[in-house]
Amino acid sequence: MSIELDEVREFLAASAPYAQLPEDVLDRLPAQMTMKYFRRGDTIIAAGDTNDFTYVIRSGAVDVLDSEGVLLDRRDAGRSFGYSTLMGDETCRYTMVAVEDTLALLVPREVFVPLAQEHPELARFFSGQSARISAAASSLRQQSSSDVLRTRLREFMITTPATVAPTATIQEAAAFMQAKNVSSLLITGADDALEGIVTDRDLRGRVVAGAMDVTLPVTAIMTANPRAVASDTLAFEAMLIMAEMGIHHLPVVDAGKLVGIVASADIMRLLRHDPIYLTADLARRTTPQELKQVYESAHDVAVRFIERGASPEEVTNLLTVAADALARRLITLAESELGPAPVPYSFVVLGSQGRRGMGLASDQDNALVLSDAYNEAEHGAYFAELSERVCKGLDAAGQVLCPGDMMASNPEWRMTVSQWNHAFHTWITAPEPDALLHAQVFFDMRGIYGDTQLADQVVRLAVQTARNASRLHAHLATLAARREPPLGFFRGLVVDRSGEYANTLDVKKGGTAAIVQMARLFALASGVHAVGTRERLTQAAGHGAVSARGAEDLRDAFDFLNTIALQQQANQVRRGERPNYHIDPKVLGKLDREHLRDAFQIIKSMQSALATKYPVRNI
Repeated sequence: MSIELDEVREFLAASAPYAQLPEDVLDRLPAQMTMKYFRRGDTIIAAGDTNDFTYVIRSGAVDVLDSEGVLLDRRDAGRSFGYSTLMGDETCRYTMVAVEDTLALLVPREVFVPLAQEHPELARFFSGQSARISAAASSLRQQSSSDVLRTRLREFMITTPATVAPTATIQEAAAFMQAKNVSSLLITGADDALEGIVTDRDLRGRVVAGAMDVTLPVTAIMTANPRAVASDTLAFEAMLIMAEMGIHHLPVVDAGKLVGIVASADIMRLLRHDPIYLTADLARRTTPQELKQVYESAHDVAVRFIERGASPEEVTNLLTVAADALARRLITLAESELGPAPVPYSFVVLGSQGRRGMGLASDQDNALVLSDAYNEAEHGAYFAELSERVCKGLDAAGQVLCPGDMMASNPEWRMTVSQWNHAFHTWITAPEPDALLHAQVFFDMRGIYGDTQLADQVVRLAVQTARNASRLHAHLATLAARREPPLGFFRGLVVDRSGEYANTLDVKKGGTAAIVQMARLFALASGVHAVGTRERLTQAAGHGAVSARGAEDLRDAFDFLNTIALQQQANQVRRGERPNYHIDPKVLGKLDREHLRDAFQIIKSMQSALATKYPVRNI
């Protein structure tokens, strides 16, 4: 076997489901395949196409989209696509687009079909993948219609549409459309009253095809008194109107005055304001400004989700998905310039991002877990440069630097698996103040890029070691109890009396942060590996560290406090202010103030229970 074929064989032997094939079949398969290169942006297979190959991605990434352009999956090296047309479908149901320069191995129909027949495990694997993609398509379509399309036109319409007076000639109107690069033009009279609309289709069908005199007034070709809607119309309703009338532009009029316009393309773009599309969009960006724009758009989407009443879990997940995708994109760009990593590693996120609980005010916390093959003299410069580029790139895009310098750019937080294991053992068995600070942050470790099994290995051992570390538990309990909720003796809300945040209370310091601390303690004492706060409470419930009722009360308090915080942060973003967790109780309604007191009382009660269960430590 040639070197090239041998490399392909080794690649297949490490990729599902080909790894399950017998050795002799794997030996023969590479010679029966061909290889093809696709540039980023190339459509490899379009929905409705016939196809005679199964593609195995050797390098790069490919998006799987449904017939309406909704992103269903992103596939990277080792994964396959195109197999559905070889397993019963006459034509492809999905569109496959290369989102990175991609090299693919092609298995022809005459090879794949007998292979799947002879080895049922292959057929089962690909049938299962097809079912999952079909379920994803159904789920995303339901989400699009039930959530995104509830957006009102005023939230995304073009508020400065191109307009001309009725006295303008056809030629002047066409020139104006060309200059403004628009496909529609609104004709307005006195007081911005809408009189008509002209589109590219009118110019082609009435002027060019009919050889009309272009010096005639634009009123000769406009659609007079076009259908218009108000700015509070739902996107879903506007889409129905355009579909029913066979039009692609809809003027928006309030109180008799033109205030905007929407096009069918605008609504389709709105449908792409979804976390999975944000990640796809990031994969196509290369410059700091482009990355910043996409990351900011994630915050805009989060604000809209908050304003439409989405749960705090949905919002924090959305923000976390976007932040993860941004970090992965920056690492990919760094590797493309620096070359492949000299040893395996995992880029890990910590803190709120590690817990998948990011808010609009979250900064960055991250680190590197390096293979034990790492050698500082040989490999240190590479990982130092990669970390610097990623952390600075995150900051430039809007995820600000960690004030405590807990980032991969700090050499202290670039360690091998063995070094991380030693560090965790020290923090667990000798919980001094600095060790406790580190334990709080690094027990929330989650790998998002590279060989994430390295990070999983570190966390598994740390949780296992911490489960019976009673001294650590007592210290963590003390830290959790010290985060006192801002409640007075008679359940009154206590606000800061002076300073930058006078007359406000911090719903994070003595609220959500206290719950995060307790959830972390309960999880470690129960041997739970989850990193999300809600998941930790749920999985630890009933294992001795916390009762099922206590866990449920803390989850409810956590959700309420996060809702209040996110609503404030959304308002701050809308006002152009830097979001924070300091809330003036006076701006809340009476019921919300009562719920706030209840949430803080739950925390206080659980803190009292901690003092009973764990001995108090002076730290």
